[in-house]
Amino acid sequence: MASHVDGPGPDISATPGAAPPGARPPAGHDTAPARSTGTPAPAPAPTPATQPAPSSTAPSNTAPAASAPATATAPSSTPPSSGSRRSRRTTQQLLTRGVCAALAVLAVLSVVGMVFFARATSVSDDLLDRTTPALVNSANLESALINQETGIRGYGLSGQRDFLQPYTEGATQERQAVAQLHRLLPAGSPASRDLTAVLKVADHWQDRIARPIAAEPAGAPAPLATQRADEGRKDFDAVRAALTVQQTRLRAQQVSTRAELNHIDTERDVVFVVIAGVVLLLAVLIFVGLRRVVTGPLDRLSQDVRRVSRGDFNHPVEGAGPADLRRLASDVNTMRERLAAELVFTNRARDQLDEQAADLRRSNAELEQFAYVASHDLQEPLRKVASFCQLLERRYAAQLDDRARTYIGFAVDGANRMQGLINDLLEFSRVGRLHAEHGPVDLEEVLTRVEDSLSIAIDESGADVRHDPLPTVTGDRTQLSMLMQNLLSNAIKFRSPDRPPRLDVTVVRRGPVWEIAVADNGIGIEQAYAEKVFVIFQRLHTRETYPGNGIGLALCKKIVEYHGGTITLDPDHGPGARLVLTLPVMDDAPPAADDEPLAPAGAEAAGERA
Repeated sequence: MASHVDGPGPDISATPGAAPPGARPPAGHDTAPARSTGTPAPAPAPTPATQPAPSSTAPSNTAPAASAPATATAPSSTPPSSGSRRSRRTTQQLLTRGVCAALAVLAVLSVVGMVFFARATSVSDDLLDRTTPALVNSANLESALINQETGIRGYGLSGQRDFLQPYTEGATQERQAVAQLHRLLPAGSPASRDLTAVLKVADHWQDRIARPIAAEPAGAPAPLATQRADEGRKDFDAVRAALTVQQTRLRAQQVSTRAELNHIDTERDVVFVVIAGVVLLLAVLIFVGLRRVVTGPLDRLSQDVRRVSRGDFNHPVEGAGPADLRRLASDVNTMRERLAAELVFTNRARDQLDEQAADLRRSNAELEQFAYVASHDLQEPLRKVASFCQLLERRYAAQLDDRARTYIGFAVDGANRMQGLINDLLEFSRVGRLHAEHGPVDLEEVLTRVEDSLSIAIDESGADVRHDPLPTVTGDRTQLSMLMQNLLSNAIKFRSPDRPPRLDVTVVRRGPVWEIAVADNGIGIEQAYAEKVFVIFQRLHTRETYPGNGIGLALCKKIVEYHGGTITLDPDHGPGARLVLTLPVMDDAPPAADDEPLAPAGAEAAGERA
């Protein structure tokens, strides 16, 4: 990094790629360093047109004024290491690919979870909706057959019809249980074949024992019950054996299904744990990826930019990460280099401005000295010329003819006019240099004092002066008094011989300025001379017609411009002339509507002087 040195300007001789003294990089010039070669780009050639022109009055040996030291000596560039492979993908592309990959993994995990959930649901439904109800209906079928056997045996031994009720109810329950089992058990399954075997032996028992006994007349024991007692016992034992086989198979199937359900639940829990772990891993990977690819390079870029913003313009801004972030860093680094070059140029321009300011201060001091000489030493010979000419005229009056007296009058008048011109010129040059005590100035009071000082001229001319209530502005009281006095005296001096003079001073606020107009009904000013009348020593009439040195309106313009306003001639006013000047409104002045006077124009005699 180039070192800084104290002095009026930065030392850039030891900095590669530094702009030469006074050289300003042209617009659009690329000052970015050459990244591929690792060497800084050459500095732009000096452009003399961009250097500020030195003051014409500055001597060559004038010492430059002290200026603030530069915080940057020249645009420097440190190319990043090219050993690591840079990705050409942008942040959007990387984020899109990462999001797509994460969504794909989540989709796969979702499918796996749905498969396990569907399996668990299927096994659970099979257990709850088929195996368990089948076992329950098998027990109901067994209970129904036992009720039938009990009823038939009691009816056969007693012959009473009441014993047939369990048989009848059992037959109904048997039909319901068989119907449910046919619905629950798949056709061709072992359980379905067990049901078929149960129904086969039950039908054989019904055909051989139950129905024949139930058909016997009531009132006496059925002989058939006694005759087929052994056969009935054996047939029903066969029914019991078939039911036992069926229920044993259904219980085994229930146990197997419950075990399978427990196993699937365990697998499902493991899968969900794995899914949660993968989701957590994805979150960590996304965080790490964003930190490495996006936020990390952005943080480093922000640190470089903050360091440059604190004034270290020699610190290079290097990019890392995706291609768009590197391009952004390159653009910021190019801007830094241009700012560094601009700073070098600005510091040198400031040094030149300091030299010019010193020259101006010296020139102002010389002007002050000249003003002193002009006001004292230069006027003394003029006074002597006028005095001795008048003395010569008085002492040798008898010896002088009319031509000599005329010549002496010319000399005295010339000396007096020269003295007046010097006084007016001094007064013009003092605007902005002397009497520069700014403060609130009540223009109403200023106008009143000006009318008092011009009272003799107003009375002799019969002028009618009217004005709106005037505002209070910020400025120098003496200069604003000179402004008002020049405006009013001009209006009275250039009055029309055909009518008595009338002066109207109006005030209107227009946004941030007061618009003050001084109108008269005098001889007026032609539009062709609207600009010329504000030039110093420019006269539109001869001295014999209207006396004066032609400095009044020029002095008014300088005073108004010194106070931040403007003065113009209204081309549409007639007869007479109307001068419109603007003065800034005070900061603490109350708001008023635009194009409205400060206050309603009261009685015209408010500013009128008899």
